[in-house]
Amino acid sequence: MFAAPEHDHAHCAEATLARAEKLCAASGARLTPIRRQVLEALAATHAPIGAYELIERLEDAEGRRPAPITVYRALDFLLEQRLAHRIESKNAFIACVHDHQGGGVVMFLICESCGAVGEAVSDSVGTALAKAATAAGFHPRAQVIEIAGECAHCRAKRAA
Repeated sequence: MFAAPEHDHAHCAEATLARAEKLCAASGARLTPIRRQVLEALAATHAPIGAYELIERLEDAEGRRPAPITVYRALDFLLEQRLAHRIESKNAFIACVHDHQGGGVVMFLICESCGAVGEAVSDSVGTALAKAATAAGFHPRAQVIEIAGECAHCRAKRAA
């Protein structure tokens, strides 16, 4: 869920990209170079990144940056393919690190101290929300929960 201090993030990022390539190949979707670059930038950290920060990170050696519309289109693709998530409260994006094909509700655990975002999926929470929505006569478009708090690493650091 949250990356431990000894976490091998390079392996984590590689696994995210390998998963993306596999899912795109299976669905026939194209992981174009710019889409891959945007996903690589998202996968480089467990903290959410805004679109304009992504543009800065994608600046090439000659100082050229991709156009905002190009980055937004890449983000739209990654969101549609479930390769990235939008953190609504931050107006920012993170790479998806789990396979959500099962359809459970996605919960983002946002550390207010370090800014890291943990991702968890729960079928039981999704079922409970669906029942509550049905009882209210409501048809949800998406089930995403953002929970703010403090991660175990920051709590341990503060306690030490």
